[in-house]
Amino acid sequence: MYSAVNTIWVLLGAAMVFLMQAGFAMCEAGFTRAKNTGNILMKNLMDFCIGTPIFWLLGFGLMFAGSGALVGGLDPFVRGDYSTVLPEGVPFMAFFIFQTVFCATAATIVSGAMAERTKFSAYCLYSLLISALVYPISGHWIWGGGWLSQLGFHDFAGSTAVHMVGGTAALVGAKILGPRIGKYDKDGKPRAILGHNLSIAALGVFILWFCWFGFNGCSTVSMTGDDTIALASSIFVTTNMSAAVACVVTMLFTWVRYKKPDVSMTFNAALGGLVAVTAGCDRVSILGSAVIGACAGLVLPLAVEFFDKVAKIDDPVGAISVHGVCGAMGTLLTGLLDVDNGLFYGGGVRMFGVQLLGVAAVLAWVLVTMTVIFQVIKHTIGLRASAQEEIDGLDLHEHGLPTAYADFTQSTSVTAVAADNAYPQDGAGGSAGRVPMDQAVPVQVLSEKQPASDVKLTKVSILCSQSRFEALKKAMNDIGVTGMTVTQVLGCGIQKGKTEYYRGVEMSLNLLPKIRVEIVVAKVPVASVIAAAKQSLYTGSIGDGKIFLYDVENVIKIRTGEEGYDALQGMD
Repeated sequence: MYSAVNTIWVLLGAAMVFLMQAGFAMCEAGFTRAKNTGNILMKNLMDFCIGTPIFWLLGFGLMFAGSGALVGGLDPFVRGDYSTVLPEGVPFMAFFIFQTVFCATAATIVSGAMAERTKFSAYCLYSLLISALVYPISGHWIWGGGWLSQLGFHDFAGSTAVHMVGGTAALVGAKILGPRIGKYDKDGKPRAILGHNLSIAALGVFILWFCWFGFNGCSTVSMTGDDTIALASSIFVTTNMSAAVACVVTMLFTWVRYKKPDVSMTFNAALGGLVAVTAGCDRVSILGSAVIGACAGLVLPLAVEFFDKVAKIDDPVGAISVHGVCGAMGTLLTGLLDVDNGLFYGGGVRMFGVQLLGVAAVLAWVLVTMTVIFQVIKHTIGLRASAQEEIDGLDLHEHGLPTAYADFTQSTSVTAVAADNAYPQDGAGGSAGRVPMDQAVPVQVLSEKQPASDVKLTKVSILCSQSRFEALKKAMNDIGVTGMTVTQVLGCGIQKGKTEYYRGVEMSLNLLPKIRVEIVVAKVPVASVIAAAKQSLYTGSIGDGKIFLYDVENVIKIRTGEEGYDALQGMD
């Protein structure tokens, strides 16, 4: 007899774990460069879409179709009897989709570490093989009744079974693939390659954090009975506590180490804390989960630095450290902090030994199988995109996508359509105020030395920090200047920038972000503009900016054909 509440709980968990695909996609897109955004999104879509049928065809059977020590069995299209592995009151289809989304999570982890230089065809192939063979077989050892399960290995929701498998595969792939072009200088010193959108990355982290309540909490696969209800509630608390403490520890650690709290590393720490507590979220106390989170928050930035600076393995999003290192560490800490059998609670060393054995065995399995898979792909269809494809961006060469942000780059056809439809046609309304073409064009061309009018025209170009722009704009409005052009620029003065850190890597900020405000002055005295600008921008500190003055020969208003002083006036 089926249980409605248990079935709903499992299906809710499946839906939340599926939504993690969106979180991973946002994190990876945000922590990488804009020219590869479409490629990142496509990969996160396809590893789920490829993994779903291949897990149905092969993976699920290998994981659950038998109780052998090493592998389940071959059961294409899952037509066998799985009554012995089904949770109480849960129909097979609910359990099947629940396991499918977990499989997809393991596969998608690899994408981030190999981002920005992997061929799309190669990605699809190794994602298929992870879902078909690598994840199901080690998953059988842990969750399908295999030899680790028989020894008492405890991995409640997948610190090792899911995350360490994905993180280890990412390690192998990133190592074989090699670093991105420009990541290391000729001396092997890493260069910081900033992600293009921290807002998207932050959204991804919060989506993942939310979905982790389903990832861990719904792994009880039941909400029947007081004990199970209490357990699910406890899992929510331990899951949340570990992530929060990890963030605090990493924030403080990077604040001390780099003199400022590192934003992207702290977001990574949230995921590291979630990964680490996943193995023992059902067996540790609130204090134990805080300890796990603190360890993750300390180990994560050190691991990121190690792979970046020592091992010279380029991982743009920190997937190896978040999923591989924190997954292994959390599984081992479960052997110490399990309130029933952990070493710190008087349970002896046996559980910790079994946890250590399980981590080592799964690590070896994934290292060997993924090395073979990646090497075969490398020497057949090829693993890495060409240098030109990488420089131009995978969006363009792999998918024919000029940009994932179309508002910033328009193709010729789009521009032509926009021009044709910029104004309604005469007789269709909206034509009032328009000047006929024969009056606006052609424009009279004046000699280089001849002024356009008797009024002198001067361009005032102001370079300033973005934080002072609102004050500058108000000052210009107060003296009657309403027309200005504002652009974001990069540059440096005689100080040649300063050094900051991004994910533990020094950035020599020789080119600093600034705002350039350009104003062509005719009616308002130039001296008044300069005085107002200086008053609004002055702080007395290096970086207040500079003001440049240029003579302007002429100004032409395209719509009316007016020139000089008249072209700068707002009234027709």
